[in-house]
Amino acid sequence: MKVVCFVKRCFFIGHRDARDEVFSELLNVVQTHVDLYGVCEFIVGRYGNFDKMAAKAVKQIKESCPGVTLTLLCPYHPAIREVRLPTGFDSSLYPFDKAVPNRLAIVRANEEMINICDYLIAFVNHPGKSRDFLELAMKREKRGLLQITNLGQSISE
Repeated sequence: MKVVCFVKRCFFIGHRDARDEVFSELLNVVQTHVDLYGVCEFIVGRYGNFDKMAAKAVKQIKESCPGVTLTLLCPYHPAIREVRLPTGFDSSLYPFDKAVPNRLAIVRANEEMINICDYLIAFVNHPGKSRDFLELAMKREKRGLLQITNLGQSISE
Protein backbone atom coordinates (compact mmCIF):
# COMPACT_ATOMS: atom_id res chain seq x y z
CA MET A 1 0.00 0.00 0.00
CA LYS A 2 1.33 3.43 -0.94
CA VAL A 3 0.93 6.15 1.69
CA VAL A 4 0.54 9.69 0.40
CA CYS A 5 1.60 12.52 2.69
CA PHE A 6 0.50 16.03 2.00
CA VAL A 7 2.74 18.84 3.10
CA LYS A 8 0.75 21.54 4.84
CA ARG A 9 1.89 24.96 3.65
CA CYS A 10 1.48 28.38 5.17
CA PHE A 11 1.99 31.76 3.51
CA PHE A 12 2.31 35.21 5.06
CA ILE A 13 0.63 38.46 3.97
CA GLY A 14 1.06 41.68 5.88
CA HIS A 15 1.68 45.38 5.78
CA ARG A 16 5.25 46.29 4.93
CA ASP A 17 5.20 48.90 7.71
CA ALA A 18 4.17 46.47 10.49
CA ARG A 19 5.85 47.39 13.75
CA ASP A 20 8.26 45.09 15.56
CA GLU A 21 5.82 44.76 18.48
CA VAL A 22 3.91 42.24 16.34
CA PHE A 23 6.79 39.75 16.50
CA SER A 24 6.03 37.97 19.79
CA GLU A 25 2.44 37.20 18.78
CA LEU A 26 3.61 36.19 15.31
CA LEU A 27 6.11 33.77 16.84
CA ASN A 28 3.34 32.22 18.98
CA VAL A 29 1.05 31.84 15.97
CA VAL A 30 3.76 30.18 13.87
CA GLN A 31 4.44 27.73 16.72
CA THR A 32 0.71 26.99 16.95
CA HIS A 33 0.58 26.27 13.22
CA VAL A 34 3.40 23.75 13.62
CA ASP A 35 2.10 22.11 16.82
CA LEU A 36 -1.67 22.07 16.21
CA TYR A 37 -2.10 22.15 12.45
CA GLY A 38 0.96 20.18 11.37
CA VAL A 39 2.30 22.90 9.09
CA CYS A 40 5.85 22.11 8.04
CA GLU A 41 6.45 24.44 5.07
CA PHE A 42 6.32 28.19 5.47
CA ILE A 43 6.57 30.45 2.43
CA VAL A 44 7.47 34.10 2.78
CA GLY A 45 8.41 37.00 0.53
CA ARG A 46 10.93 39.70 1.34
CA TYR A 47 9.24 43.01 0.66
CA GLY A 48 8.55 44.59 4.02
CA ASN A 49 8.84 44.38 7.77
CA PHE A 50 6.07 41.82 8.19
CA ASP A 51 7.86 39.46 5.77
CA LYS A 52 11.11 40.05 7.66
CA MET A 53 9.46 39.22 10.99
CA ALA A 54 7.72 36.15 9.53
CA ALA A 55 11.04 34.77 8.28
CA LYS A 56 12.66 35.49 11.65
CA ALA A 57 9.84 33.67 13.49
CA VAL A 58 10.08 30.58 11.28
CA LYS A 59 13.88 30.50 11.60
CA GLN A 60 13.50 30.57 15.37
CA ILE A 61 10.92 27.76 15.32
CA LYS A 62 13.18 25.68 13.04
CA GLU A 63 15.79 25.54 15.82
CA SER A 64 13.53 23.23 17.85
CA CYS A 65 11.49 21.73 15.00
CA PRO A 66 13.90 20.30 12.42
CA GLY A 67 11.11 19.18 10.04
CA VAL A 68 10.00 22.76 9.44
CA THR A 69 11.18 24.43 6.23
CA LEU A 70 11.33 28.05 5.14
CA THR A 71 10.86 28.85 1.46
CA LEU A 72 11.53 32.21 -0.18
CA LEU A 73 8.83 33.30 -2.63
CA CYS A 74 10.44 34.72 -5.76
CA PRO A 75 7.97 36.76 -7.82
CA TYR A 76 10.50 37.48 -10.58
CA HIS A 77 11.77 34.78 -12.92
CA PRO A 78 15.22 33.59 -11.78
CA ALA A 79 16.63 34.25 -15.26
CA ILE A 80 15.59 37.90 -14.90
CA ARG A 81 16.50 38.44 -11.26
CA GLU A 82 19.08 36.17 -9.65
CA VAL A 83 17.98 34.48 -6.45
CA ARG A 84 20.37 34.66 -3.53
CA LEU A 85 18.97 32.54 -0.77
CA PRO A 86 19.19 34.38 2.56
CA THR A 87 20.62 32.58 5.57
CA GLY A 88 18.11 30.27 7.22
CA PHE A 89 16.02 29.65 4.11
CA ASP A 90 15.84 26.10 2.78
CA SER A 91 14.73 26.81 -0.77
CA SER A 92 13.18 29.32 -3.13
CA LEU A 93 10.01 29.08 -5.17
CA TYR A 94 9.11 30.71 -8.46
CA PRO A 95 5.46 29.68 -8.76
CA PHE A 96 4.95 30.04 -12.51
CA ASP A 97 5.79 28.05 -15.63
CA LYS A 98 6.89 31.17 -17.50
CA ALA A 99 7.87 34.74 -16.71
CA VAL A 100 5.17 37.15 -15.53
CA PRO A 101 5.50 40.84 -16.47
CA ASN A 102 7.49 42.65 -13.76
CA ARG A 103 4.68 45.10 -13.00
CA LEU A 104 2.39 42.17 -12.11
CA ALA A 105 4.94 39.81 -10.59
CA ILE A 106 4.41 40.42 -6.86
CA VAL A 107 0.63 40.57 -7.15
CA ARG A 108 0.43 37.35 -9.19
CA ALA A 109 2.89 35.52 -6.91
CA ASN A 110 0.85 36.46 -3.82
CA GLU A 111 -2.37 35.36 -5.52
CA GLU A 112 -0.79 32.05 -6.49
CA MET A 113 0.33 31.39 -2.91
CA ILE A 114 -3.16 32.15 -1.63
CA ASN A 115 -4.46 29.59 -4.13
CA ILE A 116 -2.05 26.78 -3.25
CA CYS A 117 -1.45 27.15 0.49
CA ASP A 118 -3.50 25.60 3.27
CA TYR A 119 -2.95 28.36 5.81
CA LEU A 120 -2.40 32.09 5.76
CA ILE A 121 -0.95 34.15 8.59
CA ALA A 122 -1.72 37.80 8.01
CA PHE A 123 -1.18 41.14 9.62
CA VAL A 124 -3.80 43.39 8.10
CA ASN A 125 -5.31 46.26 10.06
CA HIS A 126 -5.77 49.06 7.52
CA PRO A 127 -6.56 49.49 3.80
CA GLY A 128 -3.94 48.68 1.17
CA LYS A 129 -2.71 45.83 -1.02
CA SER A 130 -2.45 43.50 1.98
CA ARG A 131 -6.16 44.09 2.67
CA ASP A 132 -6.96 43.23 -0.97
CA PHE A 133 -5.04 39.95 -0.67
CA LEU A 134 -6.74 39.15 2.63
CA GLU A 135 -10.15 39.68 1.03
CA LEU A 136 -9.19 37.32 -1.80
CA ALA A 137 -8.05 34.75 0.75
CA MET A 138 -11.30 35.10 2.69
CA LYS A 139 -13.21 33.91 -0.39
CA ARG A 140 -11.15 30.71 -0.35
CA GLU A 141 -11.64 30.39 3.39
CA LYS A 142 -15.44 30.56 2.96
CA ARG A 143 -15.17 27.56 0.61
CA GLY A 144 -13.12 25.64 3.19
CA LEU A 145 -9.92 25.77 1.13
CA LEU A 146 -7.80 27.96 3.39
CA GLN A 147 -7.54 28.80 7.08
CA ILE A 148 -6.63 32.40 7.94
CA THR A 149 -5.17 33.88 11.10
CA ASN A 150 -5.15 37.67 10.98
CA LEU A 151 -2.99 39.16 13.72
CA GLY A 152 -4.23 42.62 12.70
CA GLN A 153 -7.53 41.84 14.40
CA SER A 154 -5.94 41.12 17.77
CA ILE A 155 -2.94 43.45 17.81
CA SER A 156 -3.36 47.18 17.78
CA GLU A 157 -0.47 49.17 16.40
